[in-house]
Amino acid sequence: MANLCPPLSAGEDTFELHSLQLELEAVEKQIQELLVRQTELRERRAALESSRVSIQRDTNTLTTSTPCASLPRSRAPWTRSSQVSFTPAPGHHGPWVQQQRKTRARPRPRTSPPPPPPVFEISTRNRFAPLRETERDAVIVGDSIVRYVRATLAKGKVHTHCFPGARVLDVSAQIPAILKDGESVGAIVLHAGVNDTKLRQTEVLKRDFSSLIETVRSTSPATRIIVSGPLPTYRRGHERLFRADGLHPSRVGAELLSDNISRTLRSI
Repeated sequence: MANLCPPLSAGEDTFELHSLQLELEAVEKQIQELLVRQTELRERRAALESSRVSIQRDTNTLTTSTPCASLPRSRAPWTRSSQVSFTPAPGHHGPWVQQQRKTRARPRPRTSPPPPPPVFEISTRNRFAPLRETERDAVIVGDSIVRYVRATLAKGKVHTHCFPGARVLDVSAQIPAILKDGESVGAIVLHAGVNDTKLRQTEVLKRDFSSLIETVRSTSPATRIIVSGPLPTYRRGHERLFRADGLHPSRVGAELLSDNISRTLRSI
């Protein structure tokens, strides 16, 4: 019968030989690992068999006892021990059995119940409650613009503090004296800056207002702060809102400013 497999080239022979070599090495490695595992298992079996024989020998030693020897009887009367007595086991003439005296179980000491956990009182007072709930007074602090301002509250009073010619930092210096009893002041309206705008220093005016607000917060943290003004200067068509100087509000202008401040205080 003719050979149908074509002859292999030299390169194919080398590749096949290399593949066979790698496969043989892998098989030999597996054989070595199996031999090592076989040795470990045999050693483990021998150790377990040796341990089992030792345990059986110790058990036989404990269970084997020597028969009782005959003792000469003495004329002296026998006395029973108060704790331990030796009597032959019932039913056969075997070794002596040690019987322990029955003792009553001691009553467990009564323990008192654990003390109740401590009770801590937590204050639920809210320092930042709205003005309409605390019913506290309000104050208006400012320059001569607020001289005739008369704001009102639904409950509580509104006190006006006017400092003619005062700038923002001048008003800030009066805050500690006005808010010395900060708990009774629910809100403060700050109206200042008209005397500072003449200097045309916008950045300085911003810093001064920040300092004023920080002074109020540090003096009375629970007081609500409302910034009002400065008002715009006189404009044509609004003559009735200003006095002749074009700066201070007239009677109508003061009433309008009072109504705006009152609505703001009642809304917080």
